[in-house]
Amino acid sequence: MTQRILATGIARRWALALVALVGLAGCATTLPAPSTRPEPDYAQPVQPGSVFVPIEESIRQAHGAEVSGFRLLDRSEDALLWRLALADSARHTLDMQYYIWSGDNAGMLLAKHVVEAANRGVKVRIIIDDLDTLLKEGTTPGVRDKSIAMIHQHPNIRVRLFNAWKSRSLVGRGAELAGSMKRLNRRMHNKQMIADNTVAIVGGRNIGDEYMGLNEEFNFKDLDVLGVGPVVREASSAFDRFWNSEWVLSVTELHVEFSEQELQAARENLTRTLNESKSLARIPVARKDWSAEIAALPASLAIGTSRIVTDSPDQGAVTHHMPDEIRDFVLSAEHEVMFTNAYVIPGDKAIAALRSLTDRGVAIRMLTNSLASQDVPAVNAKYKKWRKPLIEAGVELHELRPDATIRRTIADTPPVESKALGLHTKAIVVDRKRVFIGSMNLDPRSYQLNSEMGVVVESPDLAEELAAVMNRGMLPENSWRVELDPKGDLRWVSGSEVLTRQPALGSMQRIQDVFFQLFPKDYY
Repeated sequence: MTQRILATGIARRWALALVALVGLAGCATTLPAPSTRPEPDYAQPVQPGSVFVPIEESIRQAHGAEVSGFRLLDRSEDALLWRLALADSARHTLDMQYYIWSGDNAGMLLAKHVVEAANRGVKVRIIIDDLDTLLKEGTTPGVRDKSIAMIHQHPNIRVRLFNAWKSRSLVGRGAELAGSMKRLNRRMHNKQMIADNTVAIVGGRNIGDEYMGLNEEFNFKDLDVLGVGPVVREASSAFDRFWNSEWVLSVTELHVEFSEQELQAARENLTRTLNESKSLARIPVARKDWSAEIAALPASLAIGTSRIVTDSPDQGAVTHHMPDEIRDFVLSAEHEVMFTNAYVIPGDKAIAALRSLTDRGVAIRMLTNSLASQDVPAVNAKYKKWRKPLIEAGVELHELRPDATIRRTIADTPPVESKALGLHTKAIVVDRKRVFIGSMNLDPRSYQLNSEMGVVVESPDLAEELAAVMNRGMLPENSWRVELDPKGDLRWVSGSEVLTRQPALGSMQRIQDVFFQLFPKDYY
């Protein structure tokens, strides 16, 4: 748990600035002035031969040209397997955009399958937020430019970094962050994977063990949705806007050198590590034939109309469309709104909007992290003051238990059995008719700093399925219901268990909870 917080949670939030402010200084390798920007490059039109084209065609014939098919990826194992299926089954193109792509089992495994796709002639484009290059594989501090450059050197793979540091060393980055906080604090939080411009996975999961159920210490309950149909071209259009924006830097510009011997050693080490990994016992390390799974996919698809919503990487700024999109989506409710969101810091305007809904009879239920399940204690330090206003606004509030029963059945990928569970989902259901699934948290960082994306789907079938997933998370075996007692004090209720102090895993979490109250909420 502590390793998880240090490796990703703090890196994700404003607390990373502490690295710079404690006095890191010194000489550092810096990027030279970039060469001429490459010509714009766009997603290829759908090509004959993609294994997903017949699925889209069957949807079109049965339901019309404007609809797509959707499948929730609720279980961590399914989320990992379908990403491998897309990589293994792609025949023309793979486009991937992620905030975090870790150098752990999940990250190395997907990278292996992607490189093998490139070996077959698949054209691959990858956008990674440059914050993710801060940590090398494992826990060794440093910048992992070389491993990324080794992937980029493949003639069929191109990698670009979003909002790159000029300094390419850990020490140099600390100094640069101190001097360029406004720019470097803006990160790309988008998550999507697109194969052959015919199938896409959009949602909340990064590429890393804890998002795919492979971390023995701490795994997330997260959520993606797989889509087939016109929604994919919208996703590709969003990808292209980032790929061709001034915010990204080609890995070519890093000018990283390595020998053929180093490259071969890296390949051998990758294969050996994955083959020896006990946590991947049920996961195919080598390319697999996914024909059976793809043939069965249409029967599991919910049909609906949809639109991709995203912030825009415009010249000199990221334009934030997502706050208005989410606000309008929620306020469209007539009967019910259900939220599952990992990081909630609402603010007075959001509380007023929620109260306006409950005043006209709209039921609101929300599941978020407790301090005990929170991987970023800094968020809880600012969220906790809003518990009582949320409840007073009429929200039925639930907080995840780190020992929830869904830890074993949904979040962990066997044979892994983690020690604790956290929540990373970002999803909304309105009136059991419409859903939002994406990357956006309900906090100032998502509203003001990060770029975010997601998909809005009009589909009663998908909405009912997602509502059932949300209701499961709010059961007593999975969460505490946060209530006000007769005196107006908070209490946490789970079955017969009643707590009068916010649940935590230990004293260190409580100390962090107090410490992070000292810093501005806008960076959380």
